[in-house]
Amino acid sequence: MSDNNLADIKSAIIKMINTEKGSLEELSLKLHANPELGYQEHKAVEWICEYLSSQNFSIEKNIGGLNTAFKATFGHGTPVIGFLAEYDALPQLGHACGHNLIATSAAGAAVASCLAAKLCGGTVCLIGTPAEELSGGKIQMVEKGIFKELDSALIAHPGNEDIATTQALACVTLNVEYFGKEAHAAAHPDKGINALDAIVLAYTSLNSLRQHIEPSARIHGIITDGGKAANIVPGHSAGTFLIRSQTMPYLKELMDRVLDCFKSAAQATGARLEYRFDKSIYAPMNNNMALANLYVKNMDLLGRKTLLENSDMNFGSTDMGNVSQILPSLHGYYAITRKEVSGHTEEFASAACSVNGLKGALDAAKAMAMTAADLFSNSTNLDKVKTEFQKSTRPSA
Repeated sequence: MSDNNLADIKSAIIKMINTEKGSLEELSLKLHANPELGYQEHKAVEWICEYLSSQNFSIEKNIGGLNTAFKATFGHGTPVIGFLAEYDALPQLGHACGHNLIATSAAGAAVASCLAAKLCGGTVCLIGTPAEELSGGKIQMVEKGIFKELDSALIAHPGNEDIATTQALACVTLNVEYFGKEAHAAAHPDKGINALDAIVLAYTSLNSLRQHIEPSARIHGIITDGGKAANIVPGHSAGTFLIRSQTMPYLKELMDRVLDCFKSAAQATGARLEYRFDKSIYAPMNNNMALANLYVKNMDLLGRKTLLENSDMNFGSTDMGNVSQILPSLHGYYAITRKEVSGHTEEFASAACSVNGLKGALDAAKAMAMTAADLFSNSTNLDKVKTEFQKSTRPSA
């Protein structure tokens, strides 16, 4: 396809998303006003699928054994370009991570990409992925082979800067419980075993450990149960902790070191420890720079200057990292608020339903759809993306 024809397709993509602005805005605001936690996103799935059905997508629900996961497809043949939608909310804070915008940008990108798929051949696929927060729905979907048909996967996340890549850490959740023995805290403390002391001692040990781990690694958590009353020696305590690292091998090492902190506290206090690491482990992000470069150029066409990467970017974790380990993936960010505003806050939740929030989602939809057009129209682009992915996942000699 000539550059002129590709330019015409990209102009048509921009025009189509502008035409769909009202429908996409309505979808985004409905999702924002009706936040649903992971694996409970029934309204979100209904509304997103309703919109895609109106755009002639075929819908398959309950995929991978998850009743709030779905797949919507348009076209046939290869390549198969996928857009991933997230739509779960945070407890109490609602869409303070902007997943309503992620779903909106994915839906807009998928619909507009149909223009390129019609002209060039290929399939557009939007996969709805539940429970990104805390549970890692994509991890289960990877294990069930949901993404295996895709040639590449794209997603864009609202944030406080425009950047085409993300530095996501590997992450695992550790749940712990201590079982002691209750007693009167004043009359007979000697007859008790203090489960609260055990978890506080472990927490203090973790604080000491933090000084001696890699700078990019993270250990943090909360105590969820500290006892029944101040005059009763706590017979039970519990907590949830997250361990993060830039690499999977170092994550495994940290898991052992963190667990030692909890085991030693049990030994010191006499409380019995029970623990459980979540089976779902978030993998680090494998950025595909060939794909990211295409996205940057398309954002630039929209007048939105976007960095390819940013070494100063703060670390987080996403189950998109697991997808990026099995196929070429893009996880971009677009600014919807001031640099000092952090995600997972009430201020960010407000930004996710603002005029700037919607504009960012629509720009991301346009850039992702234009990136898909680059892949549909020119096999060389897709070959570069795939070659880089193969090199990045090749075992070291």
